[in-house]
Amino acid sequence: MTPVLVLKLLLVPALIYLVTAIGRRWGPEVAGWFSALPIVAGPILLTMALEQGAGFAAAAAGHTILAVVAILVFSIAYAWASARLGIGAAMAVSLLAWAASVAALQAVELAPLPGFLLVVCLLVLAPSLFPDLDAGAVPAGARPGGDLAPRMIAGAALSLSVSLGAAAMGARLSGFLAMFPVMSTILTGFSHRACGRAFAVTLLRGMVRGYYAFAAFCLVLSLGLREGTLVSSFCIAALAALVVQWLTRRRPAAAPKRA
Repeated sequence: MTPVLVLKLLLVPALIYLVTAIGRRWGPEVAGWFSALPIVAGPILLTMALEQGAGFAAAAAGHTILAVVAILVFSIAYAWASARLGIGAAMAVSLLAWAASVAALQAVELAPLPGFLLVVCLLVLAPSLFPDLDAGAVPAGARPGGDLAPRMIAGAALSLSVSLGAAAMGARLSGFLAMFPVMSTILTGFSHRACGRAFAVTLLRGMVRGYYAFAAFCLVLSLGLREGTLVSSFCIAALAALVVQWLTRRRPAAAPKRA
């Protein structure tokens, strides 16, 4: 078994396990925030770089930035569709919306930096496009359970299938498929079933806040792979994502002032 194959089989599930444990400790919004980190796309782009070369991975990372647009469409579609449809039907509608977005984005040609700026503008707008939830709609102490194994299996399967098909699909489509909503699908579906729609929608809203770090990771990686080494590019991109993630964390509300 080659080191690259071991990476595909173990790294993504291990990262999913870590984020799952963190999310179960602090609830749906924090779970969404952490889940938006490049824990699936990052390893996939790394295996592309190892197998297809830095130039291929740089191009794929640039296209993965725009893939955030399709993920936002998926999230907003599920938030609204789940109000009228069951979990399975709402998920089907959301995945169809994601696929239609990917198809439309295939016609868009943007360099990494303009693509990043477009995504940031859409991320600022996205929270206002989610449906309103009643105060207290998420049950106190609610935590999804029983979905860890499917998450890990889905992550490993996605990493294998996308990286193995990268040469045939090309850098552009590979970049979009690296952002397939595996975490969104698994987290949202199981969370909705276990804790209700409000929990799932809150989780999706939390993911939006985390996609700033994801977009920063892809931008820095795409630019870095064109100039630097593979190791330094991934390390700097990961550091950039962590810095942006820290900057976008939700701060505690200020205590009310006494009269």
